[in-house]
Amino acid sequence: MNYQAFTNDSLTMMYEAARGALAADDALKRQGMATRFRVRETPDWKKHAADLEQEMLTRGMFFDVINWTEGQATLPFDE
Repeated sequence: MNYQAFTNDSLTMMYEAARGALAADDALKRQGMATRFRVRETPDWKKHAADLEQEMLTRGMFFDVINWTEGQATLPFDE
């Protein structure tokens, strides 16, 4: 995708959509339901978010990085 062609607001919207899809999937999983967007199971979601991050960083934009580890088990020495 040609991320350079998008406006800053468009990049932010796409990034927040990825964050929202991930949050929705995590919430459904916690309720024992099937995920709708399969964000964690589909590597292209993470690549899309990473590509957006790269373009936003190139432009000097500020954003909160998506926490991809949320909901995953932690190792004892990480606590």
